[in-house]
Amino acid sequence: MYIFLEISASHANKLVTFIMTPGLLTLCCSGLCINMTVHIIFLYMLYVLHRHSRARKYEAEVQMCRLEVSAVDFSDYHPLKAITVTDSKARRGGRKGSTSSSSSSSSSVVLDPLSSMLDGSDPLSLFAAVSLIKYTCAVSDSNTMLGRKRREKEEEVGSDFEPWSSKRGEILSRFTTTEKLSINLFMGSDKTSSPSSAVSEKVRTRLEELDDLEEVGLVWICLVLYCLLVDMLMNMLSGLVYDRIWSMCADPHPLPESFSADDVNDTAKETCLNWFFKIASIRELVPRLYVEAALLKCNRFLTKSGIQETLQRLTAMIRGIGDPLVAVYARAYLCRVGMEVAPHLKDSLNKNFFDLLATFRQIHGESVQNQLAQQRVEIPIYLTLYSPAIHWILQCVAYRAPEVLLTEMMDRCKKLGNNALLLNSVMWAFRAEFVAMRATDFIGMIKDCDEAGFPKHLLFASLGRSLSCADPPESERLSILNDAWKVITKVRSPRDYINCAEIWVEFTCRHFTKREVNTILADIIKHMTPDRAFEDAYPQLQSVIKKILPHFHDFSVLFSMEKFLPFLDMFQKDSVRVEVCKSIMEVFIKHQQEATRDPVILNALLHICKTMHDSVNALTLDDEKRSLSLLINGFIRMVSFGRDFEQQLSFCVEARATFCNLEPVIIHLIHTVNQLAMETRCVMKGNHSRKTAAFVRACAAYSFITIPSLTSIFNRLNLYLLSGEVALANQCLSQADAFLKTAVSLLPEVPRTISIEGKQRSSEPFLLDFINNFLSTLLVVPDHPEQGVLYLVRGLLNMVQDYTWEDNSDAKIRVYISALPLLAAMSQESYLYTIPKVDSNETLYGGDPKFIAEINKLCETLIGQVLDHLKGLGRDEGVRRQGSLAFSLFGCLLAHGDLRNNKLNQLAVNLWNLSHKHGFCDTRTSVRTLEYIKHQAQLADLSHLSDMTARLSLQSRT
Repeated sequence: MYIFLEISASHANKLVTFIMTPGLLTLCCSGLCINMTVHIIFLYMLYVLHRHSRARKYEAEVQMCRLEVSAVDFSDYHPLKAITVTDSKARRGGRKGSTSSSSSSSSSVVLDPLSSMLDGSDPLSLFAAVSLIKYTCAVSDSNTMLGRKRREKEEEVGSDFEPWSSKRGEILSRFTTTEKLSINLFMGSDKTSSPSSAVSEKVRTRLEELDDLEEVGLVWICLVLYCLLVDMLMNMLSGLVYDRIWSMCADPHPLPESFSADDVNDTAKETCLNWFFKIASIRELVPRLYVEAALLKCNRFLTKSGIQETLQRLTAMIRGIGDPLVAVYARAYLCRVGMEVAPHLKDSLNKNFFDLLATFRQIHGESVQNQLAQQRVEIPIYLTLYSPAIHWILQCVAYRAPEVLLTEMMDRCKKLGNNALLLNSVMWAFRAEFVAMRATDFIGMIKDCDEAGFPKHLLFASLGRSLSCADPPESERLSILNDAWKVITKVRSPRDYINCAEIWVEFTCRHFTKREVNTILADIIKHMTPDRAFEDAYPQLQSVIKKILPHFHDFSVLFSMEKFLPFLDMFQKDSVRVEVCKSIMEVFIKHQQEATRDPVILNALLHICKTMHDSVNALTLDDEKRSLSLLINGFIRMVSFGRDFEQQLSFCVEARATFCNLEPVIIHLIHTVNQLAMETRCVMKGNHSRKTAAFVRACAAYSFITIPSLTSIFNRLNLYLLSGEVALANQCLSQADAFLKTAVSLLPEVPRTISIEGKQRSSEPFLLDFINNFLSTLLVVPDHPEQGVLYLVRGLLNMVQDYTWEDNSDAKIRVYISALPLLAAMSQESYLYTIPKVDSNETLYGGDPKFIAEINKLCETLIGQVLDHLKGLGRDEGVRRQGSLAFSLFGCLLAHGDLRNNKLNQLAVNLWNLSHKHGFCDTRTSVRTLEYIKHQAQLADLSHLSDMTARLSLQSRT
């Protein structure tokens, strides 16, 4: 237990034996005012005794306060075990004539602190409860249906299958336009006209609107987007119709999960047939096809084989669609529905794909070519519109398909000849392991493709995606990279080039050395530097960095690459540059296991950290500053020059100049320098040579110069104290004296409120914590020969006396009470703790009576202030504070005073009675304290306490 609770953890060990009394330990933990509980010392005893504090035997007291070991039964205990409480509830309506109007029933339940929110105790909670019940009833059937659908889907199609929803988002982000589209998709006309004239009017209006679009290829993009819109609408229609028919089957009992057509009642079957009859009346091919495909699952209500038969028929119907682009998206939608309803029916998927291959001849036909000429669309751009649909169809076909199927697909591509579009989709759809094992064959097929039909760099990009996930045969890797890069490096468009190069960086880093990676970086710099093309490719360039870093945890290898730092220079946008630097530093801090002094690493990382630091300005958020500071501090922590302490200090000097705008970094540097000074002392094992002493003084000078640059007053105070302690530990007495005097002179500048996380808080708790730490250090600080006795203690107390404290505050008195234990410790013949090779006042004065007299005078002054304050608290509303302080003083007398003196003994009794006078003292604490005194009275040297216990009474609150 400690002499005063405000002492921080860093000084707790110094004072752990100041008070060796278990009773007072109970005092500290039992709920009294914490700031007054252990700040206890004698009061009037100074007037009675010349030697005011009793002699202390610290070692014996430590042994006496050892905790007893007791066995604990953990058989039924676990820290994560739920806490159970017994809930007793009165039952309403007791039996007549019974002697008890109610009986209780006990149940063990887990107490939920949020359970009372909907107990109906207020109108809003009651309304919320009613709304919740209504909402639950309204959606229960829908949730049941959705849950059943989800379970069916998970049973048949695994999570490794990419859903259409993600594909749809990719397509929408890829095929878009800023042109305002205004196409009327009305179902009828307001004017009275014949059906044939209405249809012709619709067609003519729509064609006129499409003809007015001026953007190149916008008509084809509209077709893709229109197909996606139909897909979403049909999906909604499918869910509504299926749920409706399902609900009709729930009477009298709901259908089982795996129902058959025989389980469906006649009403539901009739409704389902009615839907299909309506679909049969649709004359247009495309609308009829989409609606019937959307309701494909409803065939389960009619016949067992209805889904399979309908899939075959719809697959054949798509052959009647004349536009190949519309047809391919219709096939994609049918495959999507088939995968949801019957993924095991692979025949329809394969037929759709084979029919798709047969329609490729239409792309080069006269009709499509004329339309492309009218729209001024080049064939490569037009072919890219097919990619999403073909990718999806092939994904459905290749899902959990054997490796033999890939061989068959490659053969079909070869037979078609020069079909780069299909080859690209094959590499996208099949498993990366299958593609990687045939990478050389794919490269041969890519070389045979015509560049005009589909750009080869896109094919190599698709191949690179597979090779970034799976490894090709080791003997083929170098030839694969050479063949791919021969094509990639010839791409003229910077955008197309970086999109493809960024993919192959992963393959290069995984299988080759820094030489090949450096070559890739040099080629990227060559392509992206002209006309500052890198400004439009920051995401791709960032991706390159993120792919390189995981493969080069040895930063000496990374920074030895000639083109790595020039590559970083392309990030000239501040925000992007900082993000790249942060990603590099995060990898360094995570994977750098040992401290380094490599000049290559230090210079490079110092440059990177400086880039992050220079991004800080007046608008930078505090969270961003903290994030950057943590990264920079992590770098500083990993820099070590071994026993070359001067070089380490030089690095800290350079870092201070480089990172001057980040206060957490400056604080970390000061701690580093202080630690460096202590390491120097440990290495030298106490043998202080002149060179070592000069170095320690240089470290002290570094801290003394740097601390004033900090803006936080408490950071400055704590660092002054810490640096003074370090200087004292290194026998640099003049430097320690300068640090401590500066800290004392800084106290009047402490504001009454400080900002913490954007909120104004009182500074008193922080100030008291610092003062108590300061007092604990002063015990070992020797007096200056030219300044007089206890000059630092007097200076501190003078500053406390002049400081403007808060109104109705006891903070100043707490400081005075905290100073009294220090003075009591200074009057001992041997101090509780000392610093090796530093003579404290116990050695300088040797218990000289004049020194003790000076201590007594200072104590008398402090006690006079405390007595005046206690008198003032006896009036008005201060009696509670008076009781707390009186109890604290009583505990201090018990811990430090020689209670064999009758007057001092009587003073302690009076303080006890004063603390209990108004009933504000904690009864539990008082009882435990009294028990402790009785226990102590049984000891031989403390038998005089037995008389005092008879006069200590417990008073209840009145």
